Amino acid sequence: MFMKFPHLKIGQLVPRYPIIQGGMALRVSTAPLAAAVANAGGIGVIGATGMTVDELRNEIKAARRLTRGIIGINVMFAVRQFATLVQGAIEEKIDLVFTGAGFSRDIFKWGKASGVPVVSIVSSPKLAAIAEKLGASAVVAEGNEAGGHLGTNRSIEEILPEITSRVKIPVIAAGGVVDGSGIAKMIRLGASGVQMATRFVLSVECAVSDAFKQMYVKACADDVVLIKSPVGMPGRALRNIFADKISGGCAPKPEFCDACLKECSREYCIIQALRNSQVGRVDEGVVFCGKNVHRIKDILPVQKIFDNLVKEFDEEPD
Repeated sequence: MFMKFPHLKIGQLVPRYPIIQGGMALRVSTAPLAAAVANAGGIGVIGATGMTVDELRNEIKAARRLTRGIIGINVMFAVRQFATLVQGAIEEKIDLVFTGAGFSRDIFKWGKASGVPVVSIVSSPKLAAIAEKLGASAVVAEGNEAGGHLGTNRSIEEILPEITSRVKIPVIAAGGVVDGSGIAKMIRLGASGVQMATRFVLSVECAVSDAFKQMYVKACADDVVLIKSPVGMPGRALRNIFADKISGGCAPKPEFCDACLKECSREYCIIQALRNSQVGRVDEGVVFCGKNVHRIKDILPVQKIFDNLVKEFDEEPD
């Protein structure tokens, strides 16, 4: 007997495959990537953090022109424009909203009023239970293997069973999943689906520069490090000149500040650092990645990535 994908239902949304593309900020996951994932049968997610409301609206419209599939946004609660970004996406008829890096209670009221499912990104059973009580349609359980800002130092394999035993809503596993075997492991641990971000950076449709992608392709396990972020949470990234400056306490201070975050240490500008990497100035920026980035060595169209994931999953024994 071989494994079968679970039936993932978030609100009234049911993707063909229980695979969600992580919403990566500063224009890493934009309309072309999100639409390609939706067309392949997953849930495509636009990274809203770092966009203006008008930019986000345009991305949602662009995605809608490219797909009839399921499209969501991911927005950090830590950003000052959190409420206007969420409201703008709802007005554009976004299918669902993922939110993390802090916790909003108001978003559940907005979601309920508009009929848009809200999915909270959590790293503890307590927060998962609070999200469920307030009206979350699902939660993403994110372990410390994930890329970007981290809410825990514990493994997804530790926290996933604790969270699934605490809530009745779907639990989506995130952190370190890069192939069909990894998906199968999360399903065995009780997940209703998985969220994958790092694997989709190495897709043809991802909007980052080739220099960014080549850092992923060339990465070894030892290249993945934890860095301090002005957001107040640690981040998982690839070691480069800028990461070394952060570790040494000599990252360049912001030349100007538009107060994009609700709270910021101003040790350096995380928004500018992420923007630099996205456009190819990788030595002057942060390159977020998941723990298992070194296991991905090819840049493929999203549809081919899905074909491989499904094949690998189907070959897993039940």
